[in-house]
Amino acid sequence: MRPYADNDYPAHHKPDWKVIAGLWPYLAEYRGRVAMAVLLLVTAKLATVATPVALKYIVDYLDATRPEQMIMWIPVALVVVYGLLRFGSTLFSEMRDAVFARVAERAMRRVSLRVFRHLHQLELSFHLDRKTGGLARDIERGTNGISFLLRFTLFNIVPTILEIVLVSAILLWAFSPGYVLAILVAVVVYVVFSIQVTEWRTRYVREANARDNQSNSRAVDSLLNYETVKYFNNEDFEARQYDEDLAEWEQARLRNRLSLAALNTGQALIIGVALIVIMAMAVREVASGAITLGDFTMINAYLIQLFIPLNALGFVYREIRQALVNVERLFGLLNEPPLVTDAEDAEPLEVRKGEVRFENVHFAYQAARPILHGVSFEIPAGHKVAVVGASGAGKSTLARLLFRFFDVDDGRIVIDGQDIRSVTQDSLREAIGVVPQDTVLFNDTLYRNLAYGRPGATEEEVHRAAKLAHLEQFIESLPDGYQTPVGERGLKLSGGEKQRVAIARVFLKNPPILILDEATSSLDTVSEQVILEALREVSEQRTTLVIAHRLSTVQDADTILVMADGRIVERGDHQQLLAVDGRYAELWNRQQKSGEAESSPDQED
Repeated sequence: MRPYADNDYPAHHKPDWKVIAGLWPYLAEYRGRVAMAVLLLVTAKLATVATPVALKYIVDYLDATRPEQMIMWIPVALVVVYGLLRFGSTLFSEMRDAVFARVAERAMRRVSLRVFRHLHQLELSFHLDRKTGGLARDIERGTNGISFLLRFTLFNIVPTILEIVLVSAILLWAFSPGYVLAILVAVVVYVVFSIQVTEWRTRYVREANARDNQSNSRAVDSLLNYETVKYFNNEDFEARQYDEDLAEWEQARLRNRLSLAALNTGQALIIGVALIVIMAMAVREVASGAITLGDFTMINAYLIQLFIPLNALGFVYREIRQALVNVERLFGLLNEPPLVTDAEDAEPLEVRKGEVRFENVHFAYQAARPILHGVSFEIPAGHKVAVVGASGAGKSTLARLLFRFFDVDDGRIVIDGQDIRSVTQDSLREAIGVVPQDTVLFNDTLYRNLAYGRPGATEEEVHRAAKLAHLEQFIESLPDGYQTPVGERGLKLSGGEKQRVAIARVFLKNPPILILDEATSSLDTVSEQVILEALREVSEQRTTLVIAHRLSTVQDADTILVMADGRIVERGDHQQLLAVDGRYAELWNRQQKSGEAESSPDQED
C-alpha cells in the first residue's frame, strides 16, 4: 500500500525543511559557479549598503557649504560614486543571476530525468493506482519548486539577512543603539508573524493543489476515454463532474487568496508602524541637532532599502513554503521504493535454448485473495504452450509474472535454469517479446510506433517488420504512408491494425521468448485469421506462451493448459483434451455452439 495517492496528502502534514538540504547534490555539480554567484551576491550587497552612505555625504556637503564656498567637483564626484554604487549593485546582481542560471536549469533537468527514470522503475501496481493527470502536475510543480528554492533561498533570504546585519552594524556604529533595537524588533515581529500566519494558511495551499490535481486528472481521464464518453452520450455528465471538481478548486483558491490578503495586510501594518517609530526618532534627533540632515537621509534610505527586501522576504517565505510542499511531493515520488528490484548479485540472463519453467508458483495481488496455487508447467525451447480458462482463473497473471511486473510469493520461474529473480530485469525483458490484448500506441507517426520495437533499427528493418506483420498493403493505402499520425493511444487505427503494429514490433525486437496475451480477443473473424497467420510466423522457432479465450486460436499449440481457480486442472494437446471430455471439451463445445471462440476479456487475473 502506497502512503499517499494523488489527492490524499494530509492537510496537517508539515513539509520537512530538510528538503532544502536535499538540493545540495544538484548544486555540487557546479561548485565553482555557486561560489562565484555567492561572491557576486556579497559584492552586490556591499554596493547596495554603501549607497546611502554616499547619499549622506552629498546631502551634508550641500547643506553645510555656502554656494560661494562650494567646490563643484566634490559633490559631482560624490554623485558619480553614488551612481556607480547604484549601477554596481544592479550589475553584480545580474552577473550573479547569469552565472547561476546554468546551475538552476541543470538542476531542473537532472531531477526531471531522475523522476522520469524512477517512475519507469516502479512496479505496474503503482501506475495502476495513480492518476496520470495528478502525477504530471506533481512533477511539473515539483521541478519548478526546485528552481525556486535554489534561486530564492540563496539570492533572497541569504542577502536579506546579510543586509540586515550590515545595516544594523552601520547604524550601531554611526548612531544610537535605539535605531538598531527598533529595526531588530520590527524584523523579529515581522518574521514571527509571517511564519505563524503562513503555517496557518498552508492548509489552503495544500487543498488548492489537491483540488487542482483532482480536476486535472478528471479532464485527462475523460479526454483519454473520449470514445467511451461518446458511446454513452455522457458529455454533459463529464462536464458536470468536471465542473464539480472545478467548483471545489475555486473554493480552495478563494480561501487561499483571502488568507493571503490577511497575511499581506498584517505585514504592511508591521512595516508601517516600524517606519513611523524609527522616522519619528530620526526627526527628533535632527531637530535637536544630534544628527545631520544627511544622517536623516541615510536612515530614511536604509529603512526603505531594508524594508523593501524584508517585504519581499515575506513573499519569498510564502513561496518557499509552497515550493517545499511541491518539492516534497516530488521527492516523495523519488522515495517510493520499487517493489520489484534486481538482486545485488544479479547477472544478465543467458538465453541458451529459451526453455521456461514455472515451479510450484504461488501468487496473490492481495494477501486475502490468492490468485495462483502451486502452478507448475514447462515450455520447452521452441515450443508453444497455450493457457485457457474462464475469466479470473489466473491466466494473464502468468504472463505478468514471467515478465516480472510482479514477483512470485512462493516457488520460482526459471529460464534455461536461471531464476528470473536472480537476473537483471533489463536482460530478462530484452529476451521477451509481448503482443498484448490491447495495443496502446504513442501519439506519433506510424513509423515511429513501429520502430519502437527497436529504436536503433534501420528504415529497411522497420519496413521488413511491417511486411512480416502483413501491414505493408495497409500502409501503402495511406496518403502519408509511414508518416501517418496514429492519434492519441492509436485511436486512428482499427483494433486489427494496432495488433499488427504490435506484431511488427516483436519482429523488430526479435526476442527468443514470446508472450501472446489475448492477442486476438477483440478482433472480428476476418481480422483474426490475418493476425493468426502473422502470429504463427512470429512464434516460429520461439518459445511461446499464449494466453487465450478463443480456443480456436490455440489448436496448433504443442501443449494446452486449462486453468480454474488458480490451478492447472488439465493439460495436453487439442485432440487429447477433447478425448478426455473434461473442462476443455466443455469450453470447446460451448464456443462451437455459440459460433464464436471468445469470452469477456480477463482484466483481473
